[in-house]
Amino acid sequence: MTLSSEHGDLGAEDLKIITLARSARARNGVPEGAAVRDETGRTYVAGTVELESLKLSALQTAVAMAVASGAQSLEAAAVVSTSEAASAADRAAVRDLGGPETPVLLAGPDGQLREAVTAG
Repeated sequence: MTLSSEHGDLGAEDLKIITLARSARARNGVPEGAAVRDETGRTYVAGTVELESLKLSALQTAVAMAVASGAQSLEAAAVVSTSEAASAADRAAVRDLGGPETPVLLAGPDGQLREAVTAG
């Protein structure tokens, strides 16, 4: 389900997690950067993990960080990538912690919103 495709429809907190995700991608030189916001407003920022024995997308890593830190739910998730759509695996990870209505925002490397969907 699409939420919005207009960058102007996003609130300050959603723009913040896109900025954090973009920053993680650039800083770490990885294919994707991601950020999630939990039910208390805390943010978790991550990049793609590509080890020989462990491969996680940036969004899966951010969700895992939130879970490991005790988050009970997610308010929103953002990923910055060259992809045209949020992957099913990323949406599933967000859905597992946040539920089917949690917004998943996809932005390009320039920070411009490409897609806003729900995790469901």
